[in-house]
Amino acid sequence: MDQSFGKDEKLKSKKLIDILFQEGKSVKKYPLKLIYLPITNPEISNFKTGVSVPKKLVKTAVGRNRIKRLMREAFRKNKYLVTSDLSKPYALMFIYISRDEISLEELNKAMIKVMEKFREEEKKQH
Repeated sequence: MDQSFGKDEKLKSKKLIDILFQEGKSVKKYPLKLIYLPITNPEISNFKTGVSVPKKLVKTAVGRNRIKRLMREAFRKNKYLVTSDLSKPYALMFIYISRDEISLEELNKAMIKVMEKFREEEKKQH
């Protein structure tokens, strides 16, 4: 089981991010929101993932960076939940929607729940 989160798995393309926010679907499981969109470009073969913490909710840069670091770690540990059984690649954006600080354990549980909800939504469509 691959638990890396390398450069090729990070969502960096401005074009892809814009399309994701315009056309993507979302699922929520407090304190996370996941926006997702299937990638149609045949050159991209794996999932592209990004994390975001709004400045409006977490005022200090130190707090935002800590939460983003924890979100990336929680995704890295649990990405097998989405990458193993879905056939096509997706662009994923995890957004933190709480004002409160959170521990890694709580974030881990929320990450698992939001990924399972995402899998259920995708299974319904296919």
